[in-house]
Amino acid sequence: MPANRAESGVKIIAKNRKAFHEYEILDKWEAGIVLQGTEVKSLRAGKCNLGDAYAEIRDGEAWLVKVHIGPYDQGNRANHDPFRRRKLLLTRREIRKLRPRLEEKGLTLVPLSMYFKHGLVKVEFGLGRGKRLHDKRHATAKRDSDLRIRREMGRH
Repeated sequence: MPANRAESGVKIIAKNRKAFHEYEILDKWEAGIVLQGTEVKSLRAGKCNLGDAYAEIRDGEAWLVKVHIGPYDQGNRANHDPFRRRKLLLTRREIRKLRPRLEEKGLTLVPLSMYFKHGLVKVEFGLGRGKRLHDKRHATAKRDSDLRIRREMGRH
């Protein structure tokens, strides 16, 4: 995504910061998502949680599972189910590329962020491999050392 999000028409709704800690992201994709009207209004209010979410491919279609989009406050009985499965809009070619990679042991599709792009809701998701505890410790130590180096460089 471009550095200047305001000019590109991108407004971030939610980010999954836990994903980069829990997974090593190998590849990234962007997809549209099929939503109901009250879901879009809730997203405009920022009521979204990508915490435990993942994507799966079933019957040749991609689905986003366990994303919590809170109910719309002014919604009535036509309000949506907060945890319903939502269809991802990917081309057949993209799904054909993803399917064999998902069958590899330890790989999963993890949503990284959800945002409005030119008025449409998009989901950025990545193909991730779960990190082990020692990998997480190594990443934390590297981040801390990089921070110390930047601080020291700033002082001189």
